[in-house]
Amino acid sequence: MTIDRDVVIVGAGLAGLSCALELQRHGVSSLIVEAGNQVGGRVRTDQRDGFLLDRGFQVILTAYPELSRYLDLAELDLRRFDNGALVWLNGKGHVVGDPFRAPTTLPATVLAPIGSPMDKWRIAWLRHRAHRVEPNRLLRGQDISTATALRAFGFSNTMIDRFLRPLFGGIQLDPALATSRRMFDIIFRMLSDGHSAVPRTGMQALPHALAAKLNNDCIRLHSPVERLDGTTVRLASGESLRARNVVVATDGPTASRLLGIPEVHSRQVGCVYFSAPEAPTKKKMVILDGTGKGPVLNVAVMSNIAPTYAPRDQHLIVAALPGVVDGDLEAMARQQLRTWWGNQVDAWQHLETYRIHHGGPVQAPPFSPKQSVALGDGRFVCGDHRDTGSIQGAMYSGRRTAEEVRASLASHTP
Repeated sequence: MTIDRDVVIVGAGLAGLSCALELQRHGVSSLIVEAGNQVGGRVRTDQRDGFLLDRGFQVILTAYPELSRYLDLAELDLRRFDNGALVWLNGKGHVVGDPFRAPTTLPATVLAPIGSPMDKWRIAWLRHRAHRVEPNRLLRGQDISTATALRAFGFSNTMIDRFLRPLFGGIQLDPALATSRRMFDIIFRMLSDGHSAVPRTGMQALPHALAAKLNNDCIRLHSPVERLDGTTVRLASGESLRARNVVVATDGPTASRLLGIPEVHSRQVGCVYFSAPEAPTKKKMVILDGTGKGPVLNVAVMSNIAPTYAPRDQHLIVAALPGVVDGDLEAMARQQLRTWWGNQVDAWQHLETYRIHHGGPVQAPPFSPKQSVALGDGRFVCGDHRDTGSIQGAMYSGRRTAEEVRASLASHTP
């Protein structure tokens, strides 16, 4: 075995790709070994009979700064959701918009039965508060759970259950809102600053765009790692790879197994896709469960946002069930959505059910982002579990780790 690379990176998800790209920018060679047959990690898109099915209801928040650092967002050909949400309650959808960016939504937002006028004023105040400070300072705020923080802000139970829980519980895969309020603050800021969107060809366009910027010989697919011996990577095939430095850029549970670091607990989510000849709504918004009953917290008619997600004259509907991976998810989703849209739901065709046991890391208080990525002896770890559980966190962690690797290489250069 010879050392022919400065760095071997385990995992071709967003963190691993960002790490490799940052190293390449500074003239450091790396090799990514990926167990799967494509890049992307948890950000993957499957094709089924002309439909594009992201593995889990995922979106890009365009305000994430790491996206613009590495990509021209125009390359992704993004399709935007309209700002705000459609809260489904009492048999109809109620628009809750962002009047600061879409003034025409103000009357509907004022009248929406999601809380009191003071609740809605508090949303505006939160928006103002989030824009007064830099995002990195938001991650150093008082650390309590999101639920505790919302009650401390003075929000009513009605506002929490009908709007804030399905929205942020869906984003954070946390219906109990036990996630650190630091994460709530940063996500609220990103939602206010930018747009929610998906690429025209599915979410996997994001990792594909990153991978396209890497050297042709940088990624090896179908290469699961069995174990690490120091900086020697033992592949399941029996092959061994040695390098000066090894970066484990996998999800948290896999990183814990390979490196022996403290266990990373997981947020789970179920996701059910249906096709339909007619869309239940024409809105280009995320649809929230305003009843507080669940288990579906949010729904989107993806073909409204990106027509490329479905064949002509068909529609694609996704239902997300945060925290639910067991049981007949299709039946659960149909039963709930039938109370929204009636018997038309019975005619929908089931396309796919995803049971995602690690949708993201648990980041409950006390939550400290920017955890150490250098483990010593040439071993490093990156991923959203080292920073924030988000696309931004994964990519930033990759870049931050690359900087640590470069420093390590420089310190050993004769």
